Amino acid sequence: MKGKDLERLNRNCHMKKSLLIIVMGVFGLGAWAQEGGRSAAQGQELHARWDELTASDWPKALAKSNQTCILPIGILEKHGPHVPIGSDLIQVREWAARATKKEYAVVFPDYFYGQINEARHQPGTFSLPERVVWDLLEATCDEIGRNGFKKIVIINGHGGNPQLIRYFIQTRLEKRRDYAVFFFEPNNDSVYAKQLAALHRSDPANDAHAGERETSSLLYLRPDLVQMDSASNQSGANQHRLNIPNIYTAIWWYADYPNHYAGDGSKATRAEGQLVNEHFIGQLVEALKAVKADNKTLELQKEFFDRVKE
Repeated sequence: MKGKDLERLNRNCHMKKSLLIIVMGVFGLGAWAQEGGRSAAQGQELHARWDELTASDWPKALAKSNQTCILPIGILEKHGPHVPIGSDLIQVREWAARATKKEYAVVFPDYFYGQINEARHQPGTFSLPERVVWDLLEATCDEIGRNGFKKIVIINGHGGNPQLIRYFIQTRLEKRRDYAVFFFEPNNDSVYAKQLAALHRSDPANDAHAGERETSSLLYLRPDLVQMDSASNQSGANQHRLNIPNIYTAIWWYADYPNHYAGDGSKATRAEGQLVNEHFIGQLVEALKAVKADNKTLELQKEFFDRVKE
């Protein structure tokens, strides 16, 4: 074979080899991309929010949550002149979202129907008739249960709701149900109380609504919604306009706080808000673990109904 022919043969072989490598690379890249796509799909996050789950995800969500659903209840009402009308709703939304990143449960979408008659004189208040509030809460829990959840955990962000919630839960024994309702009620241990006292700058006895602690909470969660320069535009002082010893009456809150503002939001700090929220969320995580692991409540509830003469 002549020199030129040998050179041409080597060149052709080299080209074919290069082409083979390119083709193998393309197919290999395609396979890698396909495999990567499968891995991404397999590793996709299982969302906690009810409205963000797909129907295909539902069985996995029920299993991972151990049939546990959080019902976060807020309210729409004035919060002084400086924090959002939806402050209670924003807080429970954030608490649920942050807690379920650590301990999975399904979170029902924003729920802002509760007891807020005392703020009907203020703009932005959303107050439904009492029968509607009750029926809506009952129907919501029944629908959560119908969708496969056996444990409903209510977390509340509004000071006017606890009496309603406790009575509602007690009436779940009125007739047989195959789900149980739990009410998360965090406690203030001595360590937390000491840390809070070190940060708190206003009178704690009057810090009841849109004051230092709640404003601090919003400064930590949603600082973009807080207008600190407006916090002193109205008084949050107790007006003491009604004093009947040992008596409860509906107008008591309006008598004391006609501005629907109780405390001094101008004293708020992000550091205090971080402490308050981390304490609350930490306790919520532990409560979720306990509720998910609990089998006794439903067992005793069934035993109770089996003994009730209907």
